[in-house]
Amino acid sequence: MHLGGFFVYLCEICNYNTPSSISNMKKLISIILLSISCLTVSATRTITVCVSNPVNYARTDQPVVVSLKPYGEVRSALVTLNGQEIPCQLDDLDQDETFDELCFLTDFDKKEKKEYTVTLYETGEPRSYPARVFTEMVLRNTSDKKLTKNNQNNFIESITVRGDAADAYHIQHHHGVDFESELNGIRIYFDARQTLDLYGKYQKRLELKDTQFYTNDEQKAQGYGDDVLWVGQTFGLGAFRGWDGQKPTHIEPVRSRTQRIISYGPLRTIVELVDRGWQAPLGNLSPLTSHLSPLNMIIRYTQYAGHRDTDVDVFFNKDVDDYRFSTGVINVKGSEEFSDKKGLRACWGTDYPSTDTLKWKRETVGLAVLVPQKNIVSEEPANKDNYTFVLKVDGKKMAYKVNYTSANETFGYHSAKEWFDYLKAWRKEVDNPVVVTIR
Repeated sequence: MHLGGFFVYLCEICNYNTPSSISNMKKLISIILLSISCLTVSATRTITVCVSNPVNYARTDQPVVVSLKPYGEVRSALVTLNGQEIPCQLDDLDQDETFDELCFLTDFDKKEKKEYTVTLYETGEPRSYPARVFTEMVLRNTSDKKLTKNNQNNFIESITVRGDAADAYHIQHHHGVDFESELNGIRIYFDARQTLDLYGKYQKRLELKDTQFYTNDEQKAQGYGDDVLWVGQTFGLGAFRGWDGQKPTHIEPVRSRTQRIISYGPLRTIVELVDRGWQAPLGNLSPLTSHLSPLNMIIRYTQYAGHRDTDVDVFFNKDVDDYRFSTGVINVKGSEEFSDKKGLRACWGTDYPSTDTLKWKRETVGLAVLVPQKNIVSEEPANKDNYTFVLKVDGKKMAYKVNYTSANETFGYHSAKEWFDYLKAWRKEVDNPVVVTIR
C-alpha cells in the first residue's frame, strides 16, 4: 500500500472526516515517519579509519584491525576507500555470536596516508568476498572407501580429547588443523608436541583444499607443493613449549587438549589450541612447585592473506611470571644460523622431510622466529635439535611471530643470504606497523 492509500485507510478506520481531524492525522503520520527514520539511522554507525605508513618504502597487504566493542551490536560492515568497496572481515573471537573485530588489508606507497569509511550495521549478514586464505579440520571418512587420501570430507570445527587419550595424533586426517595464505601452508600436530609442520609451494595460490597436505602424483605434475619439513620432537617452526631448566618440554600432562577454528577468512584465518590443566614446569626457578595450580593456556595462530609470516598469541588464565617457557626453530641438518641477538633467530638448511628417503627428495627451507626482547631470558646455543629461546611471560599473555620459505618457490628465496636479508627487512616492517586512528 502506498502512502496516500495508507492515509485514507487511517482516516476511514478512525472516522476522521473533518478538516481538523485530517490535519491531526497528517501530524500523526509525520511523527510515525520521523520515528521510522530515526530507527533506520540508529541501525547504522559510520566511522572514519585513518591509516598511515610510517616508513619510507611501499608495503602491501598491511592488516588494519578495528575493535567493535565501542559500537554495540554489529552484524555487517562495509569498508570503502574513495567510494570504492574493499574486502573486509568480521570475527567473533570469543565465540559468543557477537563480532568482536573488523579487519581489512591495505597497500601503501612510502609515507602514504589513507582514510577509510567504515559503515557498521546492526542487521544483515557479513558481505562475501573471494577467499585469500584457507583453513580446515577433517576426520578420515572410513565409511566411503572410494575417497582418496586428499579427498576426505568429514569436516569438523573443533575437537577435544582428554589428556590420557591413547593416540590423539591420528584422530585427525592430516594430524591436526591446517591453514594457509597464498604463500604458505602450515599444519599443527594434535598431540603434546603441538608442532608446526610446513607445506612448500611452487606457485602463489591456495592449495590445501585440494591436497589436504597429501599431494598425489597427478597434482605434483601440475605444480602443487608438498610437505617440506621433518620435525620429529623438535620445535619445527616456532612451537610454544615448556622449559624445565635444561631443555624444552612438551605440553603435558594436561587434563584436556583442544584444536578449533575461530575464523575461516576470507582475509585471515584464526585457529586456536587450548590446553587445560597443564602441569607446566617452573624451569628450576623454585623448588616449591606443589603449591602451583595447573595452567590453562590458549595459543592463537592468525594467518593473514598475502603473508608468509604468522602471528602467535599465547594467553594464560593467570599470571605466569614464575614459569619459564621456550620456542625456536628446528636445527635443519647442516643448516646455517642467523641471529640478530634481539629476538630474531633463523636458519637455512636442507634435509629429507620424511624417513622414507626413496619416496621423498631433499628439501631446502628457511625458518625464522621473532620474539620480543622483553620476553627473552636466554638465547641457548644450538644443539642437534633446535635453535632455542628461553622465555618469560609478564602477566598472562605474550605474542611472537614465525616465518618460513621453501626453496621450491618461484616467488621466494633461494639462498641463505637472500633469506636472511629478507628477514632483516621483515623485522623492520614488524617494528614499524601501520598507524591506525579512528574518528
